[in-house]
Amino acid sequence: MTPMLFFPSKARFRMIGPLLVALALLPVAACDSMNPFDKGEVYKPEIKPDLPAEKLYNDGLAAANEHDYEKATKNFKDINKIYPYSQWSKKALLMETYSHYSAREFEEAGASGKRFLQLYPADADAAYAAYLIANSYYDAVLDVSRDQERAEKALVAFIEVVQRWPKSDYASDAKAKIMVLRDQLAGREMEVGRFYLQKRNYTAAINRFRVVVSQYQTTNQIEEALARLTEAYLALGIVNEAETAASILGHNFPDSQWYKDTYALLESKGTAPKANEESWISKAFKSVKIY
Repeated sequence: MTPMLFFPSKARFRMIGPLLVALALLPVAACDSMNPFDKGEVYKPEIKPDLPAEKLYNDGLAAANEHDYEKATKNFKDINKIYPYSQWSKKALLMETYSHYSAREFEEAGASGKRFLQLYPADADAAYAAYLIANSYYDAVLDVSRDQERAEKALVAFIEVVQRWPKSDYASDAKAKIMVLRDQLAGREMEVGRFYLQKRNYTAAINRFRVVVSQYQTTNQIEEALARLTEAYLALGIVNEAETAASILGHNFPDSQWYKDTYALLESKGTAPKANEESWISKAFKSVKIY
């Protein structure tokens, strides 16, 4: 069954029409009466002006001097957000790196320092940025029983400082820390080598001691490395290499207790220190590597 639609008659529409118009106008009138600007007031949004870059920078320096590195970092970051192409942006990025480093936020310091070098590789402060990056790795180095990835990164970073900026104020300290890091990395190799030696895995032990002899000859680990090589080679029956290791140990460190013990070990086996010039050990000592 088709539903029937009813439409109002013309007379009824004439009666309802004005009422509908009046009802339609009521919300408008109500809203108009609630309008806060009905007295001619004009809305003006409150706009807080940005602080001048110089003020932000000086406030950041003051905060850093007070060891409030969180506030200092925020100020320096704000400069780069608000004034990214100003003369203050470069200075702020360097100080952001310093603030992160001082707060021992080493990853953040490394990231902002690298950004500085990418943007300003030839700047007068580039050496300082690279030095901060290197120290960010250096201060996070773990003991030799742990992973030495940070020590390796720090070594590479300090070498870059020495090679790219040899006359900078940071080159001398970088060289000193390079020696510390090389000793750290050599110590890690010795730690693992001693472990293999104790387990009588002589080949694996030799491979570790070989790294020390080949790459870290100037560290204080070298005496033990040569002594341990003598011990491991004797255990494998490779007498000529054992004699060579002992000979080089005696030539470079004649008063070392490691040499005295090694000499006694060879003597107990009916042999003595004797260098083989064709040995990899002899060749390794013909040129000493510093970096």
